[in-house]
Amino acid sequence: MRCPFCSESRDRVVDSRESRDGATIRRRRECLSCGRRFTSYEQIEGIPYMVVKHDGTREEFSRKKLLGGLLKACEKRPIPLKRLEAIVDQAESMLNEQEDREISTQEIGAFVMERLKELDQVAYVRFASVYRRFEDIDAFMDVVKSLLKPSHQDPKEA
Repeated sequence: MRCPFCSESRDRVVDSRESRDGATIRRRRECLSCGRRFTSYEQIEGIPYMVVKHDGTREEFSRKKLLGGLLKACEKRPIPLKRLEAIVDQAESMLNEQEDREISTQEIGAFVMERLKELDQVAYVRFASVYRRFEDIDAFMDVVKSLLKPSHQDPKEA
């Protein structure tokens, strides 16, 4: 592995840790040339999952792309990166539990929206605006109104 700072290929592993789900190994490395440290991740390469897009085209599932969408929705919100990475991990686990190697963008979007709704309502609306492809302000307002409705009716009003 090449050092990201000096491009030297000689390094030593300082620390190795397995992820919680056991699917990834995180390694801290030290470059033997410049002495700087960096992190690498090791993961078993499996059969890729294909994502079926709105127009019917297919592309390989990308953790990076999903995390990028979450980061954009959560921009300037008080949400730790670890929480977003956990959502991506959960989405990947959901994929791994399926027998079918294809999943639609609608299924992934709905899964992510469930988690965002619990986490941060602003991020939820931002993500929904892209995922649901709002054509007009009415569709946007419907999502906002759904957040304003109480989840159960107040006994005083019954």
